[in-house]
Amino acid sequence: MPAPSALLADALAAAAHDHRALTDEQAVVLLGADGDDLDRLAALADDVRRARVGDAVTFVVNRNLDGERVGADLPHVRELVAEAVALGATEVCVQGPVPDRAGPEGSLALVRAVAEGAGAAGVHLHAFRVPEVLRAADLRASTPRAFLRAARDAGLGSVPGTAAKVLDDAVRTELNGGVPDLPVSTWVDVLRTAHETGLTSTSTLVHGGPETPAQQVAHLRLLAGLAASTGGITEFIAMPSPSRPPSARATRALHALARLLLDGSVDHVQAAWPKHPAGLVADLLRGGADDLGGLLLDGELDPGAGQEAGTTLTREDALALADRVGRPLRQRTTRYGELAPA
Repeated sequence: MPAPSALLADALAAAAHDHRALTDEQAVVLLGADGDDLDRLAALADDVRRARVGDAVTFVVNRNLDGERVGADLPHVRELVAEAVALGATEVCVQGPVPDRAGPEGSLALVRAVAEGAGAAGVHLHAFRVPEVLRAADLRASTPRAFLRAARDAGLGSVPGTAAKVLDDAVRTELNGGVPDLPVSTWVDVLRTAHETGLTSTSTLVHGGPETPAQQVAHLRLLAGLAASTGGITEFIAMPSPSRPPSARATRALHALARLLLDGSVDHVQAAWPKHPAGLVADLLRGGADDLGGLLLDGELDPGAGQEAGTTLTREDALALADRVGRPLRQRTTRYGELAPA
């Protein structure tokens, strides 16, 4: 809901003076920005983005695989990964759990199969949300730390920061139909452990549901603290609630505020192109975001192997978005390293 103009003027002035000194109360007010005030907030966030990471709009060439669908068919995994690498992918994402029928070491076997499929070319494997780390550790009767170390040694590069939803236990219980969900403290502990073993992670917020603006701010503060202490979070991704999508206004304000509150701890803010219309993606890129995420290649061998099959961004689409906001396009690695110009 839009905030009173006097409070917004004060909060915008504070953000312009020193965005790192914003209070939680000022941050909540900024989430209500609309009209000209929202444009000012977006411009401030874009200035911070430019100073932090420059002007390039980045993307990674990746392929998603559904862990439940392919996790017990390792020869097929090798074929799919080899095809993705041949198509130019530098990253493979495994979404969802590996089925229990794959056995106690099924998750580690999947990691090895991905590495074998990539061969000498190599590929970055991004897999295992916090609940999946806990399940894999339980199946092999080890600690999460021991599983993560073994997965790292087998070829895992990073873990998704999804399953965070909103990092507030009361909200998580409400979103889970009144049943307590994975506690926030557990989510944080596992992600911290992943960082301590040398893995990086993304971070997310699913917004537009029952959470309040204050809870959104608290979520961002928690992510900033974790990232500052471990250095392990590469990017922040805000995703709309599928049951109650937020408005374009609220989406723009959240991305801009995320850039301000995460500055210095999380360098990259992603405009998740599969979740928003192209016009809104462009607005997010003008308001603090610098990254488009992955192209989500389907390939021809088994186009339905990923959970988001049929949702693909071409390089031409990515270039059109970058051109729309007057910025260069650059392909990146998973950890935002340099690759040849796109």
